[in-house]
This record gives sequence, structure tokens and C-alpha cells, in this order.
Amino acid sequence: MTREILPPFQLGPMPGESEMEEVDSQYVHAPARLIFELASNVEKWPVYLPHYRYVRFTEKRRDGGGIVAMSANRPFVIKGFRGVGALNWPTWWRSEMAIDDAGPSIRFRHIGGITKGMEVEWTFIPAPTGTHVRIVHMWDGPNVPEIGPFIAAHVIGPVFIHGIASRTLAGLATVAENKQGF
Repeated sequence: MTREILPPFQLGPMPGESEMEEVDSQYVHAPARLIFELASNVEKWPVYLPHYRYVRFTEKRRDGGGIVAMSANRPFVIKGFRGVGALNWPTWWRSEMAIDDAGPSIRFRHIGGITKGMEVEWTFIPAPTGTHVRIVHMWDGPNVPEIGPFIAAHVIGPVFIHGIASRTLAGLATVAENKQGF
């Protein structure tokens, strides 16, 4: 029995505004095509990125995207009277994922987890000696009356989203730059 491969998700443009907008960007000394391929191959992220616990597709689409379940640890350094330790706070979410090879860009829409409804876009802008990579997360917050937007803008965005996205971008940049001999 042959399974039909479904067409790509049409996630459209990012929202014009939201309660939380978290932006992480980095200049990567590698061609746009290389860093784009590393970023779009999300199933390999746990191989390159120690903070990722797992990435699994539950549905594949023609563009290489689909529905993906992801889990990452948000590490925290704990200072106490016995020295410094680390606490890994596990997070998880499910997303619709669309890959635009021509852009190139990668879009996610979170469909499960505390961040349900979050919109994410990775863009890759070629530059003279590398690529400017930008990740934008936009969200109106969890469905908690009165305090959802505050939690999104002041806790989840800067502490968790930035804490994981910045590590993800830096880790993939290191892999790409190592492949280029940097």
C-alpha cells in the first residue's frame, strides 16, 4: 500500500504584530544553502544540538516539512552554597512546518504545547562572506485570561524561546562554519 505524500502547508506570511515578538539573529560564515539545509533538516538537530531531546515527524509533506514533534531542554545555571549546578527544564511542542526552498525560509506554526498558536520564521540572507540568519517568534500568549500576554512577553519569550532559539542558531552556525573550515 502506497501512502500519498501530502502537499506543503500554506502557512502564509508572519503576523503583522503580536503580544510577543522574539528575534534571534546571527551572521554565519557559510553559504546560505548550507545553513538552510542544516536548519531545514530538523530530524538531525538532536545530533548537532545537545539541548534537543528529540525531533520526530508524525506526518511528512512534499516540501520536506510536515507535522513535527520537538522537545528541547532549557538549561538554567543554579548557584548555591555547594557550587554551581545545572537544571534542564524540558519543553515540548508540535508544529506544522513548511519549507520554501526558493526563499529560502522555513515556517512553523505551533499546534500543540504551551506555545500553541506561535508563528515562527527562519530566513537566510546571503552576504559577501556568509549568511545572515534570522529567527522570528510571534505569539499572543497562552490562553490564560488577563495574564497570558504578560507571561508570553516577559517570561516565555525572553527566558524560554530566546534561551532555546539562540542555542539552536549558534549550534547550527558552528556546524556550518566547521564544514566551511572556520
